[in-house]
Amino acid sequence: MERLVLAKMADGGPEIFASIQGEGVSMGLPSTFVRLAVCNLRCRWCDTAYTWDWARFDRAASILALEAGEVAEAVRALPPRNVVVTGGEPLLQRRQLVPLVETLRAEGYRFEVETNGTAGPGPLAELIDQFNVSPKLAHSGNEGLRRIAPAALRELAATGRAWFKFVVAEPGDLAEVRGVCAAAGIEPGRVVLMPEGTSAAVLAERGRWLAELCAREGYRFSTRLHILLWGDRRGV
Repeated sequence: MERLVLAKMADGGPEIFASIQGEGVSMGLPSTFVRLAVCNLRCRWCDTAYTWDWARFDRAASILALEAGEVAEAVRALPPRNVVVTGGEPLLQRRQLVPLVETLRAEGYRFEVETNGTAGPGPLAELIDQFNVSPKLAHSGNEGLRRIAPAALRELAATGRAWFKFVVAEPGDLAEVRGVCAAAGIEPGRVVLMPEGTSAAVLAERGRWLAELCAREGYRFSTRLHILLWGDRRGV
């Protein structure tokens, strides 16, 4: 059986921790986070670059490989029954995730997957309760990489369990949001807009005009609750 590649905490263990969901439609829900490593994009503002940027971070010190059973054991040791698989880009390991998800779903766990939307759900399509899809806009800095994949976005939308979260830095980003949604057939009611920022001050400033825009155009609004509560820290 192939192993899952996870981010590693400073103590050498896997980055699996209990907190509350900080973004999107399930914001505030007690959750166990499982952070996978490796990503196919290179966002300039990424706050988990240690999962993929081997020019800045030591690969051996940043990741580890575990069997699905070992990950399941770590999840069971924590109270929340909602599991958020994040990254990195989890759908790069969608096949390896199947045994973990099947095992814990049989025990009553609920699963969310955070994804950039460049890969379809594949064998996870019927297993995941909620896909939190975050297509990356031009300001992410992914020049030369396929950051928007309309076919994959349509596959995710077809599950009926996907929400599409866009990180917005300035009002001009909305034209690109509309274009992506039109190309992938995403309805405004499934769209969540969130201000870009890693400080409470920036989130408040951008959040004010973004919330007003959401009210006008029928999008959902989300802030970054974990940033407001704990700042830009790992493991919370």
